[in-house]
Amino acid sequence: MNNFKKIGLTALAASLVSVSANAGEISVAGGASLNVEGFSGEMLNSGKAFTMGNQLTFTGGGELDNGLNVAVSFVIDQGDGTSPFDSHSVTISSDAMGSLKFSGEGGTTAANNIDGSAAGDIWDKFDGLTYASGQTGNGLATTDSVTATAGDNAFLYTSPELMEGLTLVGSYAPQASAAETRASGTGIGINYTGIEGLTLKFAKADIVNSTKALSGEQTVMFASYAYGPVTFSYSNFEGDLDTADKDYELTSAAISYTVSDELSVTYGVEDAEQEGASADAEYESLSLSYVTGGMTISAGMHEAENANFGTATNQDIEKWTLGASFAF
Repeated sequence: MNNFKKIGLTALAASLVSVSANAGEISVAGGASLNVEGFSGEMLNSGKAFTMGNQLTFTGGGELDNGLNVAVSFVIDQGDGTSPFDSHSVTISSDAMGSLKFSGEGGTTAANNIDGSAAGDIWDKFDGLTYASGQTGNGLATTDSVTATAGDNAFLYTSPELMEGLTLVGSYAPQASAAETRASGTGIGINYTGIEGLTLKFAKADIVNSTKALSGEQTVMFASYAYGPVTFSYSNFEGDLDTADKDYELTSAAISYTVSDELSVTYGVEDAEQEGASADAEYESLSLSYVTGGMTISAGMHEAENANFGTATNQDIEKWTLGASFAF
């Protein structure tokens, strides 16, 4: 990224870091959910796995005497493995300046602020599974790919609306170790919603990894258009790294149909291309959601072909999911 972007974002962050607020009320929110999933494939028939919601979010905030709004968030997640919080952040905002979010943990770049692929990250449903290790080795689930984040002690700035439906996003992750192994990272993005039903997003951000060889740049594009009960979505994620056979590209598309206020159906496909791999990993998903009396029932069938970026038949895997969440 150009130096002027780094200077601008650093100056903005520095102008606000001294803002503080007295202790205030904190509210706690959580959810009740129950989920089950299962897999099948050649040499792979695993048992059913049951899970439930296990996350609590603590939030608070308010307006200061000088007109600034301050919000704080702490997340506790049993499965995160990070003590004591999964992520925590402070956001400072006003109508005139936009918002600046500082994340002590779980920072966001301008690129991965575009959350998820058009089809809902189908690839991630097979993350860590036997015969799909390409997704956890050199592949998609590593920090140098579509899940690349700013890490800890990172800033994310969102501008006020510059014109109808147009905002800018900037991110900054400070250098966390010696310059020869890890430099600071910046990102910049644009969001547009000025036409009814249309959403457009584009962003580029540095991928900051443990070494310069595993660092690079990430480019993300996302578009969706809603026409009546039908929504079309498309996204493309690209990563350009300094190490050979590390570049990747994930293309995703989906169509969603709202049958009624209670029922919606989504069909999506994804194609993951890994530099130097013998085959692309291909994914397909059909899911539905039904809402009734404060309960949401979700179900899905998901398929992966060449899940380890190869053509062996044991890399073709199917997965089914069923879940229920409750609002009260």
